Amino acid sequence: MDLKKLPKTEFAAAVAQIAGERNIDVQSILDSIELGLIFAYKRDQKEHGIIVPEEDQFISELSPEIGSFRVYKIDGDKKEDVTPPGFGRIAAQTAKQVIDQKIHEAEKEAVIAEFEQKIGTLIYCVVLKNDPYKMVVGVGKIEGICPKDEQIRNENISLGSKKLFLLKEITRDELGRSEIILSRRDNDFIKELFVKEVPEVANGSVVIEKIARTAGERSKVAVSSSQPGIDPVGSCIGQKGSRIQAILSELPTDEKVDVVAYSQNLNQFIAQALSPAQDVKVIEVKNNYANVTVPEPQLALAIGGGGENVRLAGQLVGLEIKLTQEATS
Repeated sequence: MDLKKLPKTEFAAAVAQIAGERNIDVQSILDSIELGLIFAYKRDQKEHGIIVPEEDQFISELSPEIGSFRVYKIDGDKKEDVTPPGFGRIAAQTAKQVIDQKIHEAEKEAVIAEFEQKIGTLIYCVVLKNDPYKMVVGVGKIEGICPKDEQIRNENISLGSKKLFLLKEITRDELGRSEIILSRRDNDFIKELFVKEVPEVANGSVVIEKIARTAGERSKVAVSSSQPGIDPVGSCIGQKGSRIQAILSELPTDEKVDVVAYSQNLNQFIAQALSPAQDVKVIEVKNNYANVTVPEPQLALAIGGGGENVRLAGQLVGLEIKLTQEATS
């Protein structure tokens, strides 16, 4: 329907203007108003003590050219005009509500389209609400959610705080409604922190090969260099630890980050992965297991609290690591 060809009623002009300014389909607005009128009619009847049976069928008809609204009850091939007296005021309110909703949806979709280009990157969000299932955050002019399984366990973020989140995905339900899904638990959250703080990672001269993480406790990041003469670990740590400290400042206080040198030599990589333990010796790699020894003073470091260090090292290298104390002569 082309409202430009309709007589310039106040209603038609308003719909045409909004559709043009917001790039909303005119027919979509009219269809939504007609659906809204049926709900408004049922609500009006209920307020007057009249219960409309669920099985009753209704349609509404909107005439933009004259700005009129009618509601009809359908009975087989017949339709009966059941528009209540004074329904024009209710219809006008309904039309305004529908148009406001359409504007809101259009604005949200414009923001969603912008954020679709940023999936996989970090964005700052303001924490608005928190419940046992999700965290609701402000993402620009709209809201996003960080589900419980995307949050760092036991991390307490106060309402109103501005924090970095990974824009993980944008989902759409069966009605086409969009939802921005955010994460602080995903491994890519750590990766993007390195992209943000380490120029060599951002430009590709230092490559993050693998990440193993228990969010909130410890992360291990294996890095390599794509250019001769660049120390990948040193680049990530920064002068006097400045870069790694900037990364740690975005994480819970208790989370540690080990940056280790990646190596295609598996024995070397295993030894690096068990950092901060030193003097690691790989005895044998067989059937997805690595038998490793360390001197007694390094054993506790190699194992880590609750076995966390050796477990993450195993994830990093793709093997189960069996640690034993090095025999002394």
